[in-house]
Amino acid sequence: MAHERAGEAARPEDLVDVPRLVTAYYALRPDPEDPAQQVTFGTSGHRGSSLASAFNEAHIAATSQAICEYRALQGTDGPLYLGADTHALSEPARVTAVEVFAANEVRVLLDLNDGYTPTPAVSLAILEYNRGRTGHLADGVVVTPSHNPPTDGGFKYNPPSGGPAAGEATRWIQDRANEIIAGGLKEVRRVPWERALAAPTTGRHDFLSQYADALESVVDLAAVRKAGVRIGADPLGGASVGYWGRIAEQYGLDLTVVNPRTDPAWSFMTLDWDGKIRMDCSSPYAMASLIEGRDRFAIATGNDADADRHGIVTPDGGLMNPNHYLAVAIGYLFEHRERWPAATGVGKTLVSSSMIDRVAADLGRELVEVPVGFKWFVDGLLDGSLGFGGEESAGASFLRRDGSVWTTDKDGIILALLASEILAVTGSSPSERYAELTSRFGAPAYARIDAPATREEKAVLARLSPEQVTADTLAGQPVTGVLTEAPGNGAPIGGIKVTTADAWFAARPSGTEDVYKIYAESFLGEQHLAEVQDEAKAVVRAALDG
Repeated sequence: MAHERAGEAARPEDLVDVPRLVTAYYALRPDPEDPAQQVTFGTSGHRGSSLASAFNEAHIAATSQAICEYRALQGTDGPLYLGADTHALSEPARVTAVEVFAANEVRVLLDLNDGYTPTPAVSLAILEYNRGRTGHLADGVVVTPSHNPPTDGGFKYNPPSGGPAAGEATRWIQDRANEIIAGGLKEVRRVPWERALAAPTTGRHDFLSQYADALESVVDLAAVRKAGVRIGADPLGGASVGYWGRIAEQYGLDLTVVNPRTDPAWSFMTLDWDGKIRMDCSSPYAMASLIEGRDRFAIATGNDADADRHGIVTPDGGLMNPNHYLAVAIGYLFEHRERWPAATGVGKTLVSSSMIDRVAADLGRELVEVPVGFKWFVDGLLDGSLGFGGEESAGASFLRRDGSVWTTDKDGIILALLASEILAVTGSSPSERYAELTSRFGAPAYARIDAPATREEKAVLARLSPEQVTADTLAGQPVTGVLTEAPGNGAPIGGIKVTTADAWFAARPSGTEDVYKIYAESFLGEQHLAEVQDEAKAVVRAALDG
């Protein structure tokens, strides 16, 4: 149930005390024995709040040292590109990291003008440097908790592949960082900030120019300019704030930066579904201001704090459901990218809409279904075997127009610009295009809910085998499949997915709360979806009790 003030403007009492937050970063020391205060790499790095001793100087010093040691073990000795977003904890964490990298004689490259750096700009920089190289490869770090509230900080590592690090790497870095913290940080090499900046290994990189100059290789901006599409772009106070104006000027677009402000308390935001400030561009509550003014623009877009996610608003449809837009984007791209190889496939996470399955089948393209996490798309985007990789949480990237790699991390900027290309080339908005898809393939109802589970039950759920699921029907239809491994790559999904001809559900344990998440979809309407959700709980409970 949504908070009573969801979608309303933030009040002073909703705002984080930024000085207190930053003080806690330096003053509080994590308890190495408390799992909640340890370094924990999820699908997108380590995240937490300094106020809860979950993202503090000790965490970043230890993690940075661990990254130095990991890259040495891997023989990664090229430059490390370092980007940061607009969260209050990003700047102190960036300083800590540079002090450690400099002491370890890592060649670290910071933004040319100390600007904010979107995640896709770091991914692009890594890939461009490594293009054609077989040695002395680059990697990167992005200091960001993505769309998380202003209280949080985040720190993620991107290896030479340019995308999110795989589990083997993140486990090694995480475990080594916790070992260093438990040892009192004695193994951390570090020099003061002034010395770190002056170190011969510390340099600068023009992330913005590199990204903006290459943008026309992935999106048809000439078509957007020619059609005169009126665009509204809202950075939501995030790292793309300096990028949208540059893109508009450089390519002559009719584009207005709706809100050019940055504020570490995000005082200009509307409250999300739970009454918190969260820069989630797929949430109608967080995007309420942009939705309210949608009639001013043919296409309005939003990005989260590190610009790796996208939100698409149209005058006729309002804020598009992320699943709906992914299906539209895939259908358009594979019809209009003539230079993409015929064997190039479609990548989706297993909790994304089955509308994508139907679109891919209609296109005659291979569907590659993977576990949750963008890291599973990295190799396919890198070698071109995937033209598109997307997940239900509004994160995606796709190949350049010539079929070569663009980024191997999520890029909310190109997905936002693609919406304008679709309108310019086809004359239809993305929401109108989705209506066309539903007239052909049906209109699915999709939702995610949570159900209570103990830590022990979550551990059991993560290790279930198909044999433990005994149900042979789901909401009146025969079960056609029970999955504990992703069909696209055979990787464990950390839960189960049960499918029928017209519906499915997936259940996965939460990494931070005593709940498990149920994703479900039905092509037979909302009532059938509710039945699927109810029976999903019973199926999971029977498996846990069995």
